[in-house]
Amino acid sequence: MNRMSRVRTLWFAIGLVLLSLTIPLGLASAQQFPPSQIKIVVPFPAGGTTDILARFIAQYLGDRLGVSTIVENRAGASGTIGSEMVAKAPADGSVLLIAATHHVINPSLFRQLPYDTQVAFSPVAVVASAPNALVVTKDFPAKNVAELIALAKKEPGKLSFGSSGIGGANHLSGELFKQMAGVDIVHIPYKGAAPAMNDLLGGHIPIMFDTLPTVLPAASAGNIRVLAVTSMTRAASLPDVPTLDEAGVKDFEATAWFGMYMPAANGNPAYARLVEVMSEILASPAIAEKFATQGVTPGKLSGAEFTRFVDAEIRKWSAVVKQANVPLE
Repeated sequence: MNRMSRVRTLWFAIGLVLLSLTIPLGLASAQQFPPSQIKIVVPFPAGGTTDILARFIAQYLGDRLGVSTIVENRAGASGTIGSEMVAKAPADGSVLLIAATHHVINPSLFRQLPYDTQVAFSPVAVVASAPNALVVTKDFPAKNVAELIALAKKEPGKLSFGSSGIGGANHLSGELFKQMAGVDIVHIPYKGAAPAMNDLLGGHIPIMFDTLPTVLPAASAGNIRVLAVTSMTRAASLPDVPTLDEAGVKDFEATAWFGMYMPAANGNPAYARLVEVMSEILASPAIAEKFATQGVTPGKLSGAEFTRFVDAEIRKWSAVVKQANVPLE
């Protein structure tokens, strides 16, 4: 090879190196999906519903893709610590987030988040959903929703409802009910759903909104009464209980739901493949059977549909928080 040929070869090699440096790392790695390992971050402690569902998904996702899939709990700051970790991860499908409804409420509750919820994540799929329930003590005088509303309007500010804490999904379900039914009911926040339920059972508070899986045992034992469910369709486990929409609070909907997200992917191949695989997993009878043990049903929204749903939920809960004057953190 003469000197001129060697120079041309050298410049060609340098050009290839420079070209490779212009390709975003996230895009390059996304072409190699699936990665050697997938980590699903749960922004809550182990043992809760979000964690249990994430472990189910980890098993099925790992089996479907043939890669090791683990769950890592990163709890704290209302789920924002784990979420921030995912937001800063590469968008190659190696780090995912499974979070609950709090994910779309937090933008309205915090003065400043360490990420932009609508920009930092690509919503993959609704993993599961479950209706909340409007429950009252077993001796509560109102026997249905219409009687409860009438009672609350007759004596504004006298009735109260409990929740697991300020700004939580159950608290905001109650605030949404107040706004849509036009009633004044005092919110009593607790440090968790369990102590709130204990006070409801003890008759210290008359009303509560809580997830259906949580209230079913007490309702089945006759210790509380379920007046309505908060989904737009009746719950299979309580077919005789009306929805709030049916009970007169038109268009009321406040379900608990759990979603999978990945770092902002801009529709890259890893994202497209995850949407496809999760849609297949969530449509399987096996996952429906697994989820039934937790009182939830598999999600049906994925990809662009889920993204639109997330945006709508952020707007919805923002309006509820502002009207209820919930203090910001």
